[in-house]
Amino acid sequence: MRLDRFLCETTELTRSLAKRALKRGEVTVNGEAVRSAATQLGEADRVSWLGRPLALVGLRYVMLNKPAGVECSARRGLYPLVTDLIELPKAERLQAVGRLDVDTTGLVLLSDDGQWQHRVTSPARRCGKVYRVSLAEALEGEALAAVVERFAEGVLLDGEEKPTRPAELKMREPRVAELTLYEGKYHQVKRMFAAVGNHVEALHREAIGELNLAGLAPGEWRELSEAEIALF
Repeated sequence: MRLDRFLCETTELTRSLAKRALKRGEVTVNGEAVRSAATQLGEADRVSWLGRPLALVGLRYVMLNKPAGVECSARRGLYPLVTDLIELPKAERLQAVGRLDVDTTGLVLLSDDGQWQHRVTSPARRCGKVYRVSLAEALEGEALAAVVERFAEGVLLDGEEKPTRPAELKMREPRVAELTLYEGKYHQVKRMFAAVGNHVEALHREAIGELNLAGLAPGEWRELSEAEIALF
């Protein structure tokens, strides 16, 4: 890797600022000042900037209890981003694995490992996502049985060519549902309940596969263990 690229990967320096730092003699490789941006680095080379050792950031795997009013988007808009809550170097490189709407709360996984992200989100792997859904209208009796059956068979949503994959619906209270999905279509939970004449008033994702939010308050995050990463 070129030295100037390495500096951009390991610091907040832009390419132009990295070159200026090199010209000023602020960067050392193996204890010696190096001024050439094109210097090629080997795996054993030790780089420091202003006396601070630098190291490439490896792949990261994070879980977050997303509060309302925070976006999962990579582009900054009207709301804070989930990556603003993550106190890790280059946190902006982390991508949400299965986004939640700005008003939806709960479990979000973030990573910069594209292959791992695909394994989590691929419908073929049947990784269940569990949601707690607060509804405008109560679901009981025959009406509930009909919705449970329809969700289990799949719902053809507006604008879609194929019905949703089978989903599992349970009721915790007359207006509080537990819905498990095995895919992630746009606004899927809200659209599914709208298709059966109901309205989602609040939505919270409790679990993804075997991971849940135990011990994480809203806004809190932690890195996944090796065993948790291996679940996917």
